[in-house]
Amino acid sequence: MINRDDLKAAVGSGLLSERQAANLISLADSRRGAREALAAGDEPFELFKGFNEIFIVIGLLILSSGWWGVVTLLLGGSRIVNLQDYALGVSLAGAAFLWLLSEYFIRKRRMVAPAIALSIMFAGNAAFGFIALMSEPFMIAQGDYSSVPVPLLLATLALGLYWWRFRVPFAMAMIAVGLFVVAIIFAASRGGRITEISDLFLLSAGGPFAWITLALGLLVFAAAMAFDTSDPHRVTRRSANGFWLHVVAAPALVNTVALSLLDQHNGGSNLILLAFLALFAIVAIVIDRRSFLIAAIGYIVVLAGTVLDGSGAAYTVLALGIVLLLLGAFWERIRARVLRLMPGFVPLHKLPPSHNQGLT
Repeated sequence: MINRDDLKAAVGSGLLSERQAANLISLADSRRGAREALAAGDEPFELFKGFNEIFIVIGLLILSSGWWGVVTLLLGGSRIVNLQDYALGVSLAGAAFLWLLSEYFIRKRRMVAPAIALSIMFAGNAAFGFIALMSEPFMIAQGDYSSVPVPLLLATLALGLYWWRFRVPFAMAMIAVGLFVVAIIFAASRGGRITEISDLFLLSAGGPFAWITLALGLLVFAAAMAFDTSDPHRVTRRSANGFWLHVVAAPALVNTVALSLLDQHNGGSNLILLAFLALFAIVAIVIDRRSFLIAAIGYIVVLAGTVLDGSGAAYTVLALGIVLLLLGAFWERIRARVLRLMPGFVPLHKLPPSHNQGLT
């Protein structure tokens, strides 16, 4: 077998360039499975590669603040009252500038934190442009949001184009959130009525909101699994896309079911909730996604603090904390045993391999 010392010798002799050797190493690691380089039970996750990326993000934030400050001064200095007349030009100029920055920091420099920041800025700029251009501010002021869904949908589609070009995993999560917001606002403007925020998640409440969040949660989870199964060793950005989609899907699924059960205030619903959480934990263990489980339990903790009484919330949070610590300490051992119990139709070859598959 050719090892890295052989590749270094090939570079030194001029047989390979440094770039060719690096690409060959990357290909070999991908085929072998980059998870071998991780500690047992670890899950790939990256927000930034170094402090220089944080430095650049701070620069981007200051730059965006200065941009909006200059735009405000120019519009105010010209005594322009109707922002809609200039929204398209301002938004297009901002989109073009953000696109150029993305070409350098994302496509060329492969930076992680700036990619997240630029995705958020691009989404915000697109939402501003479409809403200012197409919505009706006087209707919005009166509580009528019927003119908002189409601009938000167009902004979400624009973010989809941005993702297609730059493949920023965090942008995929924002696309999912954008679809949630569009669906909820559309339903609210077409006959549904939100009297309390809990109505968004109560299956017993009037209106379609809870069913929308449940259906979209399932769709987002299916999309996340499509990314995960296409990269079982989690060495490409497809896995990172799946990570962020799981973070969005889990709260939507858990909030809808859990809040409906917690709202009933009876022992039977609590047992059903425990069974539901156990099912969630098993799914997270099988697909090897801590992000899916932690997002779900995090929202359960929030719901318990707002729905249950003081003692009930305290005992619930204590139990969830113990469960999380046990899972974190013995995740791989538990996962190895759970995988051994899986029926034959489960496509284990498309899921991350267990480091303890030989456990007896």
